[in-house]
Amino acid sequence: MKHVKTKIIYMGTPDFSVGALLSLAAEKQFQISLVVTQPDRPKGRGRKFMPSPVKTAAQKIGLEVFQPENINSKESIEKLLSLRPDFFVVAAFGQILSEKILNIPRIYPINIHASLLPKYRGSSPIHAAIYNMDKESGITTMVMAKGLDTGDILLSATTSISQNDTAQDLHDTLTLLGAELIVKTIQQILKNQVKSMPQDHSRASYVKMLKKSDGEIDWNLSSKQICAHINATTPWPGAFSKLDGKRVKIYNAVPFDKVSEHDPGVIFECDKQGIHVAAGEGCVSILELMGTSGKRLKAFQFLCGHKIDTPAKFNC
Repeated sequence: MKHVKTKIIYMGTPDFSVGALLSLAAEKQFQISLVVTQPDRPKGRGRKFMPSPVKTAAQKIGLEVFQPENINSKESIEKLLSLRPDFFVVAAFGQILSEKILNIPRIYPINIHASLLPKYRGSSPIHAAIYNMDKESGITTMVMAKGLDTGDILLSATTSISQNDTAQDLHDTLTLLGAELIVKTIQQILKNQVKSMPQDHSRASYVKMLKKSDGEIDWNLSSKQICAHINATTPWPGAFSKLDGKRVKIYNAVPFDKVSEHDPGVIFECDKQGIHVAAGEGCVSILELMGTSGKRLKAFQFLCGHKIDTPAKFNC
């Protein structure tokens, strides 16, 4: 007797979505009928149209790719319906799905979300966990509903966050965690081993989509909060401040508790250990940064070509 494979339509766009796609595609009992991703977009200085990471990964393993400008159009709905999927799996797709779309799968439309719901619903949960200096984060698989990340929880998996983790570090960890959890989730659903649980909406918090301007450092914050901000915005949108009217991008810094007589944002000392800046509470040592040269440099390397006469002040 021929075994009937579980049909999945996968929807995702950025790097975060690639791991789960490859993990599902590697399972023999699953059939990825279609991969839906955002249309190619212009990127870089040349504004050349580039495929999404999910499109690139899908084509490499021979999967059909669909790139609608509007997933909720009549043509899109007809295409998805014709494939009679058992599941949708959605991971950072980038378009809101209508109720008509959500009702298409025979079993569930499942979302992979990069937080422990109901905490950090929305588009920047990884940034929020680092910025708020949380001790842990995780992945939640949930049944998709009309609201923003409001659906019933299926499974979750937790990981710890270290003080030095950047958003990129946590992103990479959660990508792997999500790839493992989505396979486990679908397998357990098929065996009737998991029951969806409603979220406690009274405990929900929301996070917005980040803009480039969100990378600007507020030196009035405490030294620990400034360093958390730098970690949270690495690699994007990138932490920055302005010195003598020129943007300086800051990649790595550590807090220390020295009481400074200087105003927040004042560079009061530069040495081999770093560039030392007064904060609203305590001080910050900048260890890696980039100026107008466009090169990421250690502080001592930066100072070789960019002499700073102290005291100098970042825009605050």
